[in-house]
Amino acid sequence: MKSSEAMGKRKTIVMKFGGTSVGTIERIRVVAQRVKVEVERGHRVAVVVSAMSGVTNRMVGYCAELDTLADPREYDAVVASGEQVTSGLVAIALQKIGVPARSFQGWQIPLRTDDAHGKASIESVDGAALERSLLGDVVPVIAGFQGIGPDQRIATLGRGGSDTSAVAVAAAIKADRCDIYTDVDGIYTTDPRIVQRAKRLDRITYEEMLELASVGAKVLQTRSVGLAMRENVRVRVLSSFAETDDESGSLVVNEDELVEKELVAGIAYSRDEAKISVRRIPDRPGIAAAIFGPLAAANINVDMIVQSVGADSLNNMTFTVGLTDVEAACAVLDRERGDIEWGEIQTSRNVTKISVVGVGMRSNAGLAAVMFRTLAERGINVQVISTSEIKISVLIDAEYTELAVRALHTAYGLDKIEEPNT
Repeated sequence: MKSSEAMGKRKTIVMKFGGTSVGTIERIRVVAQRVKVEVERGHRVAVVVSAMSGVTNRMVGYCAELDTLADPREYDAVVASGEQVTSGLVAIALQKIGVPARSFQGWQIPLRTDDAHGKASIESVDGAALERSLLGDVVPVIAGFQGIGPDQRIATLGRGGSDTSAVAVAAAIKADRCDIYTDVDGIYTTDPRIVQRAKRLDRITYEEMLELASVGAKVLQTRSVGLAMRENVRVRVLSSFAETDDESGSLVVNEDELVEKELVAGIAYSRDEAKISVRRIPDRPGIAAAIFGPLAAANINVDMIVQSVGADSLNNMTFTVGLTDVEAACAVLDRERGDIEWGEIQTSRNVTKISVVGVGMRSNAGLAAVMFRTLAERGINVQVISTSEIKISVLIDAEYTELAVRALHTAYGLDKIEEPNT
């Protein structure tokens, strides 16, 4: 079979490898061989890597042991080190098997971010240095998850940020495809560890994947999908542990590429949520802004929100934040107590967000009723509800997570049909 180069067309492919894919030296050797296969097919290849599995968690733990509210700039300097190590090791592994390669840190590209250390957003990627490397047939091995902020300090992109790095690089060098290698072989209708009859999706729309990622699906980082949708980067999710990657995995594509559109694409859940209730707050104009404005200024993302009327004309405001933001959020609210005049703050980490996602929700009002009825029949109480055009999310007690996911997966007809033995 002729390579794409021999046929006169060289594809440019970004290959991103997650932490489990590069978790050991032996796995790094396997990654190098996969890259070599694509190079020998005549493709121009850029590689983006995460830290070896467990390394980032260890670095985060070191920071937290010293100070749970550590200076985010120094936090970034510590946690970005894992990707630096991996990029160098992968480059060495490629050189060892005859593939010219060199490592790039975020600041060397440069990949520029805003100043939100710990969860920075990408502002620009200069593809010139990477293009020079590719033109010289040298594979650039890029440390994901990291860039350089306006203060010229290392800035990290938040957990899973290497996905966003890969998509940003793919957009900058106008890659034909961005392959995200993980420990699963694609995108499923739900977590197959919970539902054995979950189905792998051959294709899913950017919009559906964006919603699934935003509500807990761990396959892709939310911002990476949003960036892919804006820049029209074709993304494929596949396993680095499979024997071959030909025609495998799941493609994230535009909606017009789907021949058949299912009403529901999948069920997602997130245990990385915490509920905060600000109780007995005055019922007056501007109170919501007084609560959420300072949280936004502190780069704390708020998700589900519900306001209820309490006793004595005082209101209660309940919302969710990421588990790692609970202490910071409470500290912000405590500083604002003089203006907000709240009575008390209650927090709960023992909650899970369950979400149903599908483009069919635009035109089928009955899908919401299915969710509420299914949960009610199993005695699962809904604490908070939020919706979008193609998503319904509810907050429930964490102990009911697996029951809810299995029940909803069946209720929406997503269970894989077992083929009879022949």
